[in-house]
Amino acid sequence: MTQTQANPSGPIDVSGASEGGVTFVDRELEALLGTALRSAEGSPPIEVRQIQPASLDLRLGGRVTNLRCGFLPERSDLESRLAELTIHEEELSGDGAILKRGQVYLIPLAEYLDLPPGVVARFNPRSSSGRCDLFCRVLVPGHPRFDETPPGYRGPLWLEVVPLSFPVRLRRGDRLVQLRLQDGPCALTEEELRAVYRETPLAFDGDRALPEEEVRFTEDGSLELRIGLTGRKPCGWRAALHTAVVDFASDGVHDRFDFWESVYSRGSGGACILDPGRFYIFASRERIVIPPHLAAEMLPVDVGVGELRNNYAGFFDNGFGWREDEHGRALGCGTPAVLEVRAHDVPFLLEDGQVFFRLRFFRASGRPRNLYGHGRPGPSYGDQDLTLARPFRA
Repeated sequence: MTQTQANPSGPIDVSGASEGGVTFVDRELEALLGTALRSAEGSPPIEVRQIQPASLDLRLGGRVTNLRCGFLPERSDLESRLAELTIHEEELSGDGAILKRGQVYLIPLAEYLDLPPGVVARFNPRSSSGRCDLFCRVLVPGHPRFDETPPGYRGPLWLEVVPLSFPVRLRRGDRLVQLRLQDGPCALTEEELRAVYRETPLAFDGDRALPEEEVRFTEDGSLELRIGLTGRKPCGWRAALHTAVVDFASDGVHDRFDFWESVYSRGSGGACILDPGRFYIFASRERIVIPPHLAAEMLPVDVGVGELRNNYAGFFDNGFGWREDEHGRALGCGTPAVLEVRAHDVPFLLEDGQVFFRLRFFRASGRPRNLYGHGRPGPSYGDQDLTLARPFRA
C-alpha cells in the first residue's frame, strides 16, 4: 500500500487543459491520498489500486444498518435519523452480511474527504453494482442532494444500498461506488464536442466510424445513442425471480442461468416487450470511444420519460474503448456500452435502434497515467458486449 502526502489546498497541476474546469485524473488523485482523500477513522489506508484513470473506488466500512426507509440528511443530523429509522445493525467483517432484496441499508464508507476550496466530489455506482441491480447513492451529511458534495467539503461519506433484484452478500472493503473530483464546470459544449468528433470519431456502427452528420448532438454537449437488439442472440438478459444470494466480491462464482433469463428480439425490425418492474441488461448499438483526454457520463435522453429507468452506473473513465498505436494514433472501433434498464408501471415496447441514452463528455486535466483497463489487476469491461457483472460466469 502506498500513500503520497500533499497539501490539500495546494495547486493541482492541470497543464495542458483547456479553459474552464477539469476532472482530475489518476496522478492528481494519487497526489491527494492521505490529505484531501484519506481513510476514515478505524479504516485501513487507501490503496493506489483503488484509483482509476479519472475516479477513485470507494470501500465499504465495517457495519451495515437496516433502515425502515431511505432519507436525505439535510435538515436533521444523521445520527438522529439513524436512531429513529434503524431496524438492526450487522457487522461486515469476516464473511460479511446478506442484504435482502427490497430492503434499505446504510453503510459508512471507509474514505474521508477534506477537499481543496472549490473542488466538488461526484459519485456514481461502479459497473458491477449497476449490473447486479444494486441501487446505490452517496449521502453527504448536511447536503441537500445525493451523489455530490458541496465545494471544499470536509467530512465522512455514507452509502445507501437497496438490492432490487437479488439478495447480495457484502463484506467490509467491497467497492460499490466511485468518486470523481471536479474543479469548475468541465462539461464540453456542443461546439467543443463537434470539434473533438471531427478529430477523433467517438461512435462506430460495427467497424464503420459514424460521420458527424449521422450523429445526433444535443445543445448541452452530448451524443444521443441507440439501443442494439438485432445481431445479438440473446439481445439481452432479464433478472430471474427468487434467486440465491449473489456473492458480490467473487469473480465467476455463479452460473448466469441461475440468476438470468435470456431475452430475444422478435420481428424483422427487432423489438421486445419489457415487463414492468423487471430488470434487464442490454447493450448499445453503437460502439463508443472515450479519448484519453476526456471522461464521459451516460445520462437519460429525457428524464421526463416515465416508462423506463436506465443507466444506473454511467461513468466512463478516460480510454474506455480506446486503442492506439505506438505513436498514440487511434485504432479499432470502440466498445458497446452496457445498459441497465427497468420498465416502470406498464409494459414497454423496446425497438432496435431506438434512441435510448446520451453520452456527455467532460474535460480532464490531461492524459492519465493509465487508461481504462490498463495497469489494474483483474478483468475490466473494456472488451465487453452484452456482459454481465463479474460474479456471473461468461
